[in-house]
Amino acid sequence: MSRVDNAALALLEDCGISIPPVDVYAIAESLGVSVVNLEIGNDVSGMLIRDAETLTVGLHHTHSARRKRFTLAHEIGHLKLHRGRPLIVDSAVRINMRDATSARATDREEMEANRFAAALLMPEDMVIKAVDASSSVNPKMLQQELARMFDVSTEAMGYRLINLGITS
Repeated sequence: MSRVDNAALALLEDCGISIPPVDVYAIAESLGVSVVNLEIGNDVSGMLIRDAETLTVGLHHTHSARRKRFTLAHEIGHLKLHRGRPLIVDSAVRINMRDATSARATDREEMEANRFAAALLMPEDMVIKAVDASSSVNPKMLQQELARMFDVSTEAMGYRLINLGITS
């Protein structure tokens, strides 16, 4: 298991979460992260802003609830795994943004944050238990059933099932 997966599992353990759907907003609160909806550019899903005293995740105000959950988990991944890039406003702060770069998964930090988000929202052991308990007769039905159970998009669940070697 990778350090990214271990970090997500440790956070779930610390928060006492053992069944889906994972309450990513409660996790953010436990970490002292304020979550706000922002009117931001269409190519930005969210951002993590850290300064000396506050942690804030901004989520794109028009995105679906499921997309916001994944974006929040992604930004928590940055918080737990990465220092962030400096941005000078009136004071020095560090920022990570979920944008077109992270969606393409070409940047190492963005790939790690995406992996963290998947591991946080769809932990391997919970997914395997759900698959074993499912009566779905085909992969598409299984994907849809688990997406509802874990409160993630069918696309996110599809990638997770593939990455876990459950479907192809």
